[in-house]
Amino acid sequence: MFALCLLLGSLVGCGGQPAANSARAEVQSLLDRQSAAVLHHDEPAYTRTGARTAYENLSAVPFASWSYRLTALHRTGATATADAELSYKVKGYDTSPVTVGRTLTLRLTADAQWYVDSDKPAKKSGQQLWDQGRVSVVKGAHSLVMGVGQDADSLYDYRSLADHAVPAVSAAWGTDWTRHVVVLVPGSLNGMAGLLGSPAASYRGIAAVTTGEAGGSGSAPADRIIVNPEAYAMLGAVGKQVVLTHETTHVATRAHTTSATPLWLSEGYADWIGYRGTGRTATQAAPELYRAVEDGDLPTALPTDKDFGFSSDPTKLAQAYEGGWMACRMVEDRWGVAQLGKFYRAVGAHKKRAGAVEDAMKSVLGVTLDDFTARWRDYLTAQLG
Repeated sequence: MFALCLLLGSLVGCGGQPAANSARAEVQSLLDRQSAAVLHHDEPAYTRTGARTAYENLSAVPFASWSYRLTALHRTGATATADAELSYKVKGYDTSPVTVGRTLTLRLTADAQWYVDSDKPAKKSGQQLWDQGRVSVVKGAHSLVMGVGQDADSLYDYRSLADHAVPAVSAAWGTDWTRHVVVLVPGSLNGMAGLLGSPAASYRGIAAVTTGEAGGSGSAPADRIIVNPEAYAMLGAVGKQVVLTHETTHVATRAHTTSATPLWLSEGYADWIGYRGTGRTATQAAPELYRAVEDGDLPTALPTDKDFGFSSDPTKLAQAYEGGWMACRMVEDRWGVAQLGKFYRAVGAHKKRAGAVEDAMKSVLGVTLDDFTARWRDYLTAQLG
């Protein structure tokens, strides 16, 4: 019996291994054909491998690459579950592939061909925008806006805001970044949370976030600015522009934002560029700090990273953002725009958090942290008192 198994193993799959390898090769071939159909906009070829709706949802996205790497296959008769890594690049925006985990369910058709019944995010992976419905795409001079459940006018509005934000950021930060952004607009707060793979409660009231790694280094994909359309709709015209410019700043500065960079600097700098040129006064843009100063509750130290937690007290959270903004505004007023940018880069270039701010303040601004904090407190009093 053992000899017979050895003799016939490659023909009949004794022990199951050759048959399993054959099925894995067949599924990988299926995914390769499906990937080619995506890239060549070949709907008939795609529908021979998977559902038409899945193709329609992503067909408008301008992919430069799209491929799967099968990592595991669990077959039960004529059905199977596959684990795979999906890698893709958006044409003109991603410098390296975005790679995400996917779980696929498959079945054998009547003619013994594998077919993808579903393709969903792997466990602990966020959704892709096309998982939520049919994606509409609007391309701008400096931006690509992709939305689900949004009318054309809304996407054009986001495009205008993003196209204004990019040169505004470059005017302050410089041009050593990709100088374009990808904006994702899901249909709801829940859609935003799905893209981020987090509970919706974490982002309630947050108009937008920036996620991913920057393309500025040339070795990682571009950031995605993800909008919460419910919170965003509550903002006025200036507020909407400030938010998009703020998030675009995070895209621009990502290559110089490291574990050494405190949140008061990264968020404060993003707010500083966001408010730049809007005409907003200190009391208008920092109302919570204004009230604190009026009440004699002047902060004693720069905001800590913990102060920026979304679960923090809303007033304390607002004061943290405003405090960081006022610190960057003070640097601009005292040392100039160029020195502010140089200071930001110097902090990020430090190998560790300890000493990063202190060293950069000494080398770029010529002050100690204690001196800087004292000047900042005096500045708050002068501007908000």
